[in-house]
Amino acid sequence: LADASAAPSWSNTRPFALALATGERADRLRAAYTEEFDRTLDVQHRKPLAAAKLVLSGHAPDGDYKVWKHYPEDLRPHQIEVARLLYGAYGVERHDHEGRDRANRRNAAAFDAPVIGFAFVHKGLMPFSALDAGLMLQTLWLSAKAHGVDSCPLGILAAWRRPVDAEFDVPRNYALITGFALGYADQEAPVNAFRAPRRPVSLIQGR
Repeated sequence: LADASAAPSWSNTRPFALALATGERADRLRAAYTEEFDRTLDVQHRKPLAAAKLVLSGHAPDGDYKVWKHYPEDLRPHQIEVARLLYGAYGVERHDHEGRDRANRRNAAAFDAPVIGFAFVHKGLMPFSALDAGLMLQTLWLSAKAHGVDSCPLGILAAWRRPVDAEFDVPRNYALITGFALGYADQEAPVNAFRAPRRPVSLIQGR
């Protein structure tokens, strides 16, 4: 956290906040997020009227930002490719819905990591709050790695506010933008050897 506090910030406003859960609180959050995820399975499997039923049940995702959304057409091919490679590392075939559910449920459970984190951004300074939060989070995760601790961003945790609001007194002007896990990767798990291919930074040409 000391290293993360050194990340650059818009006019030094530092318009973000973290919530960190360990022990029994992390276990409660893990259980709550897994339950929320399981409630969405019929929607994910595109069963008739599933979305309407989820809304009527009062258990629809209530995150500050829509996590499950269509990617822009120019970006979607990259998302599809990395999903194919990642599920392949899990040993999950394209039409293996149960296998995908198991893999995604591990995300919702934060991979059983000892620390579950949540990043919040100040609503009044968006989108610069998100920029600052990204700078801070990467600094945090790189510092953790330097200290022998692994990390994993967990955007899926931002799909719901209910679980985190039940555990933390989050200021009203802060929005949940992502979750993350801190812990120690299982070196025997093949998926932890997966590395996403990186495209070069796009350079916009002059006129």
